[in-house]
Amino acid sequence: MGRFIVIALWSLSLGLSLYPYTASAQLKQNFYANICPNVENIVRNAVQKKFQQTFVTVPSTIRLFFHDCFVQGCDSSVIIQSTGSNQAEKDHPDNLSLAGDGFDTVIKAKAAVDAVGSCKNKVSCADILAMATRDVIALAGGPSYAVELGRLDGLVSKATNVEGKLPKPTFNLVQLNSMFAANGLSQTDMIALSGAHTVGFSHCNRFANRIYNFSGQNPVDPTLNKGYATQLQSACPKNVNPQIAINMDPTTPRAFDNVYFKNLQQGKGLFSSDQILFTDTRSRSTVNTWASNSATFQNAFVSAITKLGRVGVKTGNNGNIRRDCSAFN
Repeated sequence: MGRFIVIALWSLSLGLSLYPYTASAQLKQNFYANICPNVENIVRNAVQKKFQQTFVTVPSTIRLFFHDCFVQGCDSSVIIQSTGSNQAEKDHPDNLSLAGDGFDTVIKAKAAVDAVGSCKNKVSCADILAMATRDVIALAGGPSYAVELGRLDGLVSKATNVEGKLPKPTFNLVQLNSMFAANGLSQTDMIALSGAHTVGFSHCNRFANRIYNFSGQNPVDPTLNKGYATQLQSACPKNVNPQIAINMDPTTPRAFDNVYFKNLQQGKGLFSSDQILFTDTRSRSTVNTWASNSATFQNAFVSAITKLGRVGVKTGNNGNIRRDCSAFN
């Protein structure tokens, strides 16, 4: 890990010396003002159409953005399709559960942008994903915010790069903080971004250990609310169809709100990595604050997802603008 951080910092400093507008410095609001001035409205309209077809558009797009940024940076490499000679990121086991609606949201928004002559092949898929993420959050009742733009699309997408880069549902606070810190994100950022689980869903096998075989002494995780555990066992019986999905927020699953944190106070975090945010005293005060103050959570979330969008940005010869988001030029 130490070697990775050193290399990452060296690469970043090298990039900054070669390109004065690389990394977050290269991103700016209204990046396309003189290139495709109406791009945000075009993307927003396309996302709204997709949202009207299915609410799954919301969590699937947010999750796609997160999985993209945490592996090789925010460069839309997660959207690339595998070929006979290359197994791409999306086919790594950790990405197989990414819902197709997230990919489809970006593809449709890209088509809408490229349908405008002056915009065709001028807007990156990475930026479209960043804008679409903002838009689905707002459509679900969450905060709207200005998106920094100017990313290029990545030139590499390998399944092997995904290994060890995404948080597991069993992670404890130290493991979560370590992984987020490797991406320049603080514990506060991590807790705020975890709050996106207010609109997420999960397949039963991702948390079955908590309700059936947690430990020898406790088949059910003792930090799990007993009534909630019973509900989960009913929804996810042993040997259940692996495609069955459960809302991560059992209270307001279609609203981007702070109820996720109120659920944690009641032992209703679906993953161990959710509930640990309340059971660990080092993070509990943040959960309590955001459970009682929605505006404070939303401000922290906007700050965190803006920082997330700056991770590993591609510039110069390290990227391009893909004609087809799912294939290299």
